[in-house]
Parts: sequence; structure tokens; C-alpha cells
Amino acid sequence: MAKTLSIHSFRGGTGKSNISANIATILALEGKRVAVIDTDIQSPGIHVLFGLSEGDMTSALNDYLYGRCEIRQAAYDVTARLDAPIPGAIYLIPSSIRAGDIARVLREGYDVELLTEGFRRITSDLSLDVLMIDTHPGLNEETLLSIALSDSLGIVLRPDQQDFQGTSVTVEVARKLGVPRMTLVLNKVPSTLAVEDLKRHVAETYQCSVAAAIPHSDEMMSLGSGGIFALRYPDDPVTAAFRQIATVLLGT
Repeated sequence: MAKTLSIHSFRGGTGKSNISANIATILALEGKRVAVIDTDIQSPGIHVLFGLSEGDMTSALNDYLYGRCEIRQAAYDVTARLDAPIPGAIYLIPSSIRAGDIARVLREGYDVELLTEGFRRITSDLSLDVLMIDTHPGLNEETLLSIALSDSLGIVLRPDQQDFQGTSVTVEVARKLGVPRMTLVLNKVPSTLAVEDLKRHVAETYQCSVAAAIPHSDEMMSLGSGGIFALRYPDDPVTAAFRQIATVLLGT
């Protein structure tokens, strides 16, 4: 049975999309059929990591939500774009980066129930093993829906007081929604911090497991969303952390 995994953060800029893309790729390297859906419709960006340009996107999630196409038509097989031997498959359902489409979402919103139906359809149409949802930061209707439908939820935070406060709210909401599996992901952790002490403190504070602490990486910064880190640096500690997160989210 397919698993639905959501990667979420209370604030933007935590590296949520990068984590989503790398976990999806790691799962595909294990032979799984994975789709990543970008529900951050107000500020989309994960398509960049998979080498998809505006010109490549003849249809997007927005088109499905406004009745202009079926969701299968907005799914792009990006496996070959990664230029690596991947035994599984990766599909991306991007959100539109056209200003008019983003403005319409901000002005009119959309039918959240249609998004739910889209999750179900794409999982069936593509015979998926994993549907990964890259959420919109914060807590709004579509984010709550994504969390509620998830088998596993990864909440990303940086070692930052503002992130700590927002994460507290997110954890409480996720518990009320009854998410079967929830874990925290610390990202961009400076080398000056005692990592194990930090993980212990965060786990105790939220009464929630910490899947991994991803170290700050100059290589990640240099890559600048120009590709999938796990493929470029397979032996890096950051990639090891991505693998650990994938294992925890799948419960394997």
C-alpha cells in the first residue's frame, strides 16, 4: 500500500523543499515509485531542484485545481533528468510559477477537497509506492489537510528561537489531527553546537523523536538548488542524514 509522507515547517527558509527532493530521490534509488507534489502554491520552487523550467510545465497543479486538466497531465517523469542510474521512478507535480496563477490562488483560493481527490488519483494512476507532499509553510487549510492525510509527517526546524516557537504549535496541531507517525528534522545545524545535546533538548521539549540533525553544509550552499545533493555527494554526512530521515518516515 502506498505511503503518504509530508514534509512541513512552520516558517519558510528551513530547507523543506530540498529535504523533500532528496528523500524522494533516495527512495527512488531504492527502487520505489515516488511522486512529489508541490502544494506550496503561493511560493513554488521544488521544480528547480529537478531541473524543470517554466517552459517545461505545460500543465501544473493549479490547472488541475481550476478544472483545466486531469492531475495525471500535471505529473512529469523527472527520473531521466537526474542523469543517474535510478531503478525506481520520480514524478513531480509542480505548482505554477506564473504570476497570474499565483495571484489567482491568493485572490480566490481553491477547492481543498479537489486537492484531496488529486492525491488519491495520482497515487492510483501512477501506481505509487510513496506520495511525498512538499507543504506550504505555516498552518492554513490545505496544509492541515495534507498533514491529516499523511501516514508520516516530518517537521523541519532550524536551531532558531522563532522556529522553536512555531514548531510547538505545529506539533500540537499534528497530534490533534492524529498523524500516525511524526518526527522532527533539525536542519542547518552549525558545527559549533553539541549535536547530541541539541537533539536531546528538542526531543524532550516537544516530546517527539528527532529523525536527524542535518549539519550546515558549504557544499549545499554552493549547489544553490542546482541539483539533488544526495546524487552529487552520496558519501556526505548530509546525505546520510537524508537517508536516516527516509528510514524513519517509512517506519522501516
